[in-house]
Amino acid sequence: MTLIVRTARDSDADAWDAFVLGLPEATFFHRFGWKRVIEQAFGHRSHFLLAERAGRIEGVLPLVEVKSRLFGHSLVSTPFCVYGGIAAATSPARAALDQHAQDLAAGLGVGHLEYRDRDAPAHADWPGTELYVTFRKELDPDVEKNMLAIPRKQRAMVRKGIKNDLRVDMETGVDGFFAVYADNVRRHGTPALPKRYFALLRQVFGRDCDVLLVRSPEGKVVSGVLSFHFRDEILPYYAGDALEARNLAANDFKYWELMRRACERGARVFDYGRSKVGTGPYDFKRNWGFEPTPLHYRYKLVRADRVPENNPNNPKYRLFIKAWQRMPLALTNFLGPHIVKNLG
Repeated sequence: MTLIVRTARDSDADAWDAFVLGLPEATFFHRFGWKRVIEQAFGHRSHFLLAERAGRIEGVLPLVEVKSRLFGHSLVSTPFCVYGGIAAATSPARAALDQHAQDLAAGLGVGHLEYRDRDAPAHADWPGTELYVTFRKELDPDVEKNMLAIPRKQRAMVRKGIKNDLRVDMETGVDGFFAVYADNVRRHGTPALPKRYFALLRQVFGRDCDVLLVRSPEGKVVSGVLSFHFRDEILPYYAGDALEARNLAANDFKYWELMRRACERGARVFDYGRSKVGTGPYDFKRNWGFEPTPLHYRYKLVRADRVPENNPNNPKYRLFIKAWQRMPLALTNFLGPHIVKNLG
Protein backbone atom coordinates (compact mmCIF):
# COMPACT_ATOMS: atom_id res chain seq x y z
CA MET A 1 0.00 0.00 0.00
CA THR A 2 1.15 3.51 -0.86
CA LEU A 3 2.44 5.93 1.76
CA ILE A 4 0.76 9.32 1.38
CA VAL A 5 1.88 12.67 2.80
CA ARG A 6 -0.80 15.32 3.09
CA THR A 7 -1.80 18.40 5.06
CA ALA A 8 -3.78 17.46 8.15
CA ARG A 9 -7.38 18.57 8.51
CA ASP A 10 -9.12 19.54 11.74
CA SER A 11 -10.96 16.21 11.56
CA ASP A 12 -7.57 14.46 11.92
CA ALA A 13 -6.98 15.97 15.37
CA ASP A 14 -7.97 12.94 17.47
CA ALA A 15 -6.03 10.45 15.34
CA TRP A 16 -3.02 12.78 15.25
CA ASP A 17 -2.95 13.17 19.05
CA ALA A 18 -3.46 9.44 19.61
CA PHE A 19 -0.45 8.77 17.39
CA VAL A 20 1.66 11.38 19.23
CA LEU A 21 0.69 10.02 22.63
CA GLY A 22 1.70 6.50 21.64
CA LEU A 23 5.05 7.39 20.02
CA PRO A 24 7.89 7.64 22.58
CA GLU A 25 9.92 10.16 20.58
CA ALA A 26 6.98 12.57 20.20
CA THR A 27 6.56 15.43 22.66
CA PHE A 28 3.85 17.69 23.98
CA PHE A 29 4.86 20.14 21.26
CA HIS A 30 3.82 17.71 18.55
CA ARG A 31 0.20 17.88 19.70
CA PHE A 32 -2.38 19.04 17.17
CA GLY A 33 -3.65 21.79 19.49
CA TRP A 34 -0.64 23.95 18.66
CA LYS A 35 -2.13 24.51 15.21
CA ARG A 36 -5.16 26.25 16.66
CA VAL A 37 -3.20 28.13 19.32
CA ILE A 38 -0.66 29.59 16.89
CA GLU A 39 -3.18 30.38 14.17
CA GLN A 40 -5.59 32.14 16.50
CA ALA A 41 -3.05 33.88 18.74
CA PHE A 42 -0.65 35.07 16.05
CA GLY A 43 -2.32 34.63 12.67
CA HIS A 44 0.47 32.50 11.24
CA ARG A 45 -0.24 29.98 8.50
CA SER A 46 0.25 26.37 9.60
CA HIS A 47 1.27 23.37 7.51
CA PHE A 48 0.70 20.35 9.75
CA LEU A 49 1.77 17.33 7.69
CA LEU A 50 0.96 13.68 8.27
CA ALA A 51 2.15 10.53 6.55
CA GLU A 52 -0.39 7.72 6.34
CA ARG A 53 -0.74 4.30 4.81
CA ALA A 54 -4.19 2.74 4.36
CA GLY A 55 -5.64 5.39 6.68
CA ARG A 56 -3.16 4.74 9.50
CA ILE A 57 -0.81 7.54 10.55
CA GLU A 58 2.90 6.62 10.44
CA GLY A 59 4.37 10.05 11.07
CA VAL A 60 3.60 13.71 11.72
CA LEU A 61 5.41 17.00 11.22
CA PRO A 62 3.93 20.24 12.62
CA LEU A 63 5.14 23.23 10.59
CA VAL A 64 4.29 26.91 10.82
CA GLU A 65 5.18 29.64 8.35
CA VAL A 66 6.40 32.86 9.97
CA LYS A 67 6.73 35.88 7.70
CA SER A 68 8.15 39.14 9.03
CA ARG A 69 9.83 42.21 7.55
CA LEU A 70 11.99 42.48 10.65
CA PHE A 71 12.92 38.86 11.29
CA GLY A 72 12.58 37.16 7.92
CA HIS A 73 10.53 34.39 6.35
CA SER A 74 10.78 30.89 7.80
CA LEU A 75 9.11 27.50 8.05
CA VAL A 76 9.54 26.19 11.59
CA SER A 77 8.75 23.04 13.55
CA THR A 78 7.59 24.56 15.76
CA PRO A 79 7.59 28.27 16.75
CA PHE A 80 6.78 29.07 20.40
CA CYS A 81 7.80 25.47 21.18
CA VAL A 82 11.14 24.21 22.47
CA TYR A 83 10.85 20.83 20.72
CA GLY A 84 9.57 19.85 17.30
CA GLY A 85 10.68 18.19 14.09
CA ILE A 86 9.51 14.92 12.58
CA ALA A 87 7.86 12.30 14.79
CA ALA A 88 7.57 9.04 12.85
CA ALA A 89 7.06 5.35 13.55
CA THR A 90 8.72 4.20 10.31
CA SER A 91 11.75 5.24 8.27
CA PRO A 92 9.74 5.66 5.03
CA ALA A 93 7.34 8.03 6.80
CA ARG A 94 10.23 10.03 8.22
CA ALA A 95 11.90 10.35 4.83
CA ALA A 96 8.66 11.25 3.05
CA LEU A 97 7.75 13.96 5.58
CA ASP A 98 11.25 15.39 5.42
CA GLN A 99 11.22 15.59 1.62
CA HIS A 100 7.74 17.12 1.61
CA ALA A 101 8.86 19.77 4.10
CA GLN A 102 11.91 20.66 2.03
CA ASP A 103 9.81 20.89 -1.14
CA LEU A 104 7.28 23.05 0.71
CA ALA A 105 10.02 25.37 2.00
CA ALA A 106 11.38 25.80 -1.52
CA GLY A 107 7.89 26.41 -2.92
CA LEU A 108 7.11 29.05 -0.29
CA GLY A 109 10.43 30.75 -0.89
CA VAL A 110 11.35 30.91 2.80
CA GLY A 111 14.74 31.91 4.07
CA HIS A 112 15.11 28.66 5.99
CA LEU A 113 13.41 25.49 7.21
CA GLU A 114 13.97 24.79 10.91
CA TYR A 115 13.63 21.53 12.86
CA ARG A 116 13.77 21.80 16.66
CA ASP A 117 14.81 18.22 17.42
CA ARG A 118 15.18 17.23 21.05
CA ASP A 119 16.90 13.84 21.04
CA ALA A 120 18.88 13.64 17.78
CA PRO A 121 19.17 15.88 14.73
CA ALA A 122 17.29 14.73 11.64
CA HIS A 123 20.10 16.31 9.60
CA ALA A 124 23.45 16.45 11.34
CA ASP A 125 24.83 17.91 8.10
CA TRP A 126 22.59 21.00 8.21
CA PRO A 127 23.97 24.11 9.95
CA GLY A 128 22.75 24.51 13.50
CA THR A 129 23.14 26.40 16.72
CA GLU A 130 24.62 25.25 20.01
CA LEU A 131 22.87 28.04 21.90
CA TYR A 132 20.21 25.96 23.65
CA VAL A 133 20.10 23.05 26.07
CA THR A 134 17.28 21.34 27.91
CA PHE A 135 17.10 20.08 31.49
CA ARG A 136 15.18 16.86 32.17
CA LYS A 137 15.33 14.61 35.23
CA GLU A 138 13.48 11.56 36.51
CA LEU A 139 11.47 12.03 39.68
CA ASP A 140 11.52 9.59 42.56
CA PRO A 141 8.07 8.33 43.64
CA ASP A 142 9.02 9.39 47.18
CA VAL A 143 8.46 13.14 47.61
CA GLU A 144 11.06 13.51 50.35
CA LYS A 145 13.76 11.86 48.23
CA ASN A 146 13.18 14.51 45.57
CA MET A 147 13.66 17.19 48.20
CA LEU A 148 16.93 15.62 49.33
CA ALA A 149 18.11 15.34 45.71
CA ILE A 150 18.14 19.15 45.46
CA PRO A 151 21.69 20.39 46.24
CA ARG A 152 22.06 21.76 49.76
CA LYS A 153 22.28 25.48 48.93
CA GLN A 154 19.19 25.44 46.73
CA ARG A 155 17.33 23.18 49.15
CA ALA A 156 17.89 25.83 51.81
CA MET A 157 16.12 28.34 49.57
CA VAL A 158 13.15 26.00 49.24
CA ARG A 159 12.96 25.63 53.01
CA LYS A 160 13.23 29.42 53.37
CA GLY A 161 10.18 29.79 51.15
CA ILE A 162 8.30 27.27 53.27
CA LYS A 163 9.25 29.13 56.48
CA ASN A 164 8.08 32.41 54.93
CA ASP A 165 4.54 31.04 55.03
CA LEU A 166 4.05 31.33 51.28
CA ARG A 167 0.77 29.98 49.94
CA VAL A 168 -0.05 28.21 46.70
CA ASP A 169 -3.22 28.03 44.69
CA MET A 170 -4.15 26.87 41.20
CA GLU A 171 -5.50 29.70 39.06
CA THR A 172 -8.57 29.00 36.93
CA GLY A 173 -7.71 31.77 34.45
CA VAL A 174 -4.48 33.56 33.53
CA ASP A 175 -4.83 37.07 35.00
CA GLY A 176 -2.74 36.58 38.13
CA PHE A 177 -0.06 34.72 36.22
CA PHE A 178 0.07 37.23 33.39
CA ALA A 179 0.59 40.16 35.75
CA VAL A 180 3.83 38.73 37.20
CA TYR A 181 4.96 37.24 33.87
CA ALA A 182 4.58 40.49 31.89
CA ASP A 183 6.35 42.59 34.52
CA ASN A 184 9.13 40.01 34.80
CA VAL A 185 9.93 39.85 31.08
CA ARG A 186 9.84 43.66 30.78
CA ARG A 187 12.48 43.92 33.50
CA HIS A 188 14.63 41.58 31.40
CA GLY A 189 14.08 43.68 28.28
CA THR A 190 11.94 41.12 26.44
CA PRO A 191 8.51 41.68 24.83
CA ALA A 192 5.67 39.79 26.51
CA LEU A 193 3.48 37.34 24.69
CA PRO A 194 -0.18 38.43 24.61
CA LYS A 195 -2.55 37.41 27.37
CA ARG A 196 -4.82 35.91 24.70
CA TYR A 197 -2.10 33.37 23.88
CA PHE A 198 -2.03 32.05 27.45
CA ALA A 199 -5.82 31.92 27.57
CA LEU A 200 -5.79 29.86 24.36
CA LEU A 201 -3.23 27.45 25.79
CA ARG A 202 -5.53 26.79 28.73
CA GLN A 203 -8.62 26.54 26.53
CA VAL A 204 -7.10 24.23 23.91
CA PHE A 205 -5.11 21.91 26.19
CA GLY A 206 -7.59 21.83 29.07
CA ARG A 207 -6.44 19.77 32.04
CA ASP A 208 -3.03 19.30 30.44
CA CYS A 209 -2.23 22.98 31.01
CA ASP A 210 -2.46 24.61 34.44
CA VAL A 211 -1.27 27.65 36.35
CA LEU A 212 0.24 27.60 39.83
CA LEU A 213 0.43 30.87 41.78
CA VAL A 214 2.51 31.64 44.86
CA ARG A 215 1.11 34.24 47.25
CA SER A 216 2.75 36.17 50.05
CA PRO A 217 1.34 35.79 53.59
CA GLU A 218 -0.71 38.91 52.80
CA GLY A 219 -2.24 37.24 49.75
CA LYS A 220 -0.38 39.08 46.98
CA VAL A 221 0.67 37.05 43.92
CA VAL A 222 4.48 37.09 43.92
CA SER A 223 5.24 34.24 41.51
CA GLY A 224 3.53 32.04 38.97
CA VAL A 225 4.16 29.28 36.47
CA LEU A 226 2.17 27.86 33.56
CA SER A 227 2.89 24.16 33.03
CA PHE A 228 2.07 21.39 30.58
CA HIS A 229 1.34 17.77 31.46
CA PHE A 230 2.17 15.03 28.96
CA ARG A 231 2.12 11.30 29.70
CA ASP A 232 4.08 11.06 32.97
CA GLU A 233 5.94 14.35 32.47
CA ILE A 234 5.51 17.82 33.93
CA LEU A 235 6.85 20.77 31.92
CA PRO A 236 6.94 24.18 33.65
CA TYR A 237 6.97 26.37 30.55
CA TYR A 238 6.25 30.03 31.28
CA ALA A 239 7.03 31.71 34.59
CA GLY A 240 7.20 35.10 36.23
CA ASP A 241 8.10 36.69 39.54
CA ALA A 242 7.33 39.98 41.23
CA LEU A 243 10.21 42.00 42.67
CA GLU A 244 9.36 40.75 46.17
CA ALA A 245 9.82 37.14 45.12
CA ARG A 246 13.59 37.16 45.58
CA ASN A 247 13.57 38.06 49.27
CA LEU A 248 10.75 35.60 49.94
CA ALA A 249 12.49 32.74 48.04
CA ALA A 250 9.23 32.42 46.11
CA ASN A 251 10.85 31.19 42.90
CA ASP A 252 12.49 28.13 44.48
CA PHE A 253 9.38 27.47 46.55
CA LYS A 254 7.26 27.64 43.39
CA TYR A 255 9.25 24.97 41.57
CA TRP A 256 9.38 22.75 44.62
CA GLU A 257 5.61 22.93 45.02
CA LEU A 258 5.22 22.13 41.33
CA MET A 259 7.57 19.16 41.65
CA ARG A 260 5.91 17.92 44.84
CA ARG A 261 2.42 18.08 43.39
CA ALA A 262 3.54 16.47 40.13
CA CYS A 263 5.14 13.62 42.04
CA GLU A 264 1.96 13.06 44.04
CA ARG A 265 -0.12 12.88 40.87
CA GLY A 266 2.23 10.25 39.41
CA ALA A 267 4.61 12.24 37.21
CA ARG A 268 7.98 10.58 36.70
CA VAL A 269 9.86 13.19 34.64
CA PHE A 270 10.41 16.86 35.47
CA ASP A 271 11.26 18.80 32.30
CA TYR A 272 12.78 22.09 33.45
CA GLY A 273 12.81 23.25 29.84
CA ARG A 274 15.11 25.10 27.51
CA SER A 275 17.76 27.61 28.51
CA LYS A 276 20.51 29.49 26.71
CA VAL A 277 24.00 28.36 27.67
CA GLY A 278 25.69 30.71 30.11
CA THR A 279 22.57 32.54 31.28
CA GLY A 280 20.99 32.95 34.71
CA PRO A 281 18.23 30.37 34.08
CA TYR A 282 20.90 27.90 32.91
CA ASP A 283 22.81 28.30 36.17
CA PHE A 284 19.62 28.18 38.25
CA LYS A 285 18.60 24.80 36.83
CA ARG A 286 22.07 23.36 37.34
CA ASN A 287 21.92 24.56 40.95
CA TRP A 288 18.82 22.38 41.29
CA GLY A 289 20.87 19.33 40.34
CA PHE A 290 19.75 19.12 36.71
CA GLU A 291 22.29 18.46 33.97
CA PRO A 292 22.06 20.14 30.55
CA THR A 293 21.44 18.17 27.38
CA PRO A 294 22.13 19.91 24.04
CA LEU A 295 19.16 20.64 21.80
CA HIS A 296 19.57 19.95 18.11
CA TYR A 297 18.16 22.90 16.22
CA ARG A 298 19.03 22.50 12.55
CA TYR A 299 18.38 24.78 9.57
CA LYS A 300 17.95 24.02 5.89
CA LEU A 301 19.03 27.27 4.24
CA VAL A 302 16.75 27.96 1.29
CA ARG A 303 17.11 31.64 0.38
CA ALA A 304 19.03 32.67 3.49
CA ASP A 305 22.83 32.50 3.56
CA ARG A 306 23.23 32.11 7.31
CA VAL A 307 21.54 30.70 10.43
CA PRO A 308 19.18 33.27 12.03
CA GLU A 309 20.22 34.96 15.27
CA ASN A 310 16.90 36.30 16.54
CA ASN A 311 17.66 36.03 20.24
CA PRO A 312 18.57 38.44 23.08
CA ASN A 313 22.22 37.31 23.01
CA ASN A 314 22.66 38.99 19.63
CA PRO A 315 24.66 42.21 20.26
CA LYS A 316 22.53 44.19 17.80
CA TYR A 317 19.55 43.95 20.20
CA ARG A 318 21.35 45.36 23.27
CA LEU A 319 20.13 48.93 22.83
CA PHE A 320 16.59 47.71 22.21
CA ILE A 321 16.67 45.64 25.41
CA LYS A 322 17.88 48.58 27.51
CA ALA A 323 15.19 50.86 26.06
CA TRP A 324 12.48 48.24 26.60
CA GLN A 325 13.40 47.88 30.27
CA ARG A 326 12.70 51.59 30.79
CA MET A 327 9.28 51.64 29.13
CA PRO A 328 6.05 51.66 31.15
CA LEU A 329 4.51 48.22 31.59
CA ALA A 330 1.24 49.20 29.89
CA LEU A 331 3.15 50.32 26.79
CA THR A 332 5.28 47.18 26.57
CA ASN A 333 2.18 45.00 26.99
CA PHE A 334 0.59 46.86 24.06
CA LEU A 335 3.62 46.81 21.75
CA GLY A 336 5.09 43.44 22.76
CA PRO A 337 2.66 41.09 20.99
CA HIS A 338 3.27 42.83 17.65
CA ILE A 339 7.00 42.10 17.97
CA VAL A 340 7.14 38.73 19.65
CA LYS A 341 4.60 37.10 17.30
CA ASN A 342 7.34 36.94 14.67
CA LEU A 343 10.08 35.61 16.95
CA GLY A 344 8.60 32.31 18.11
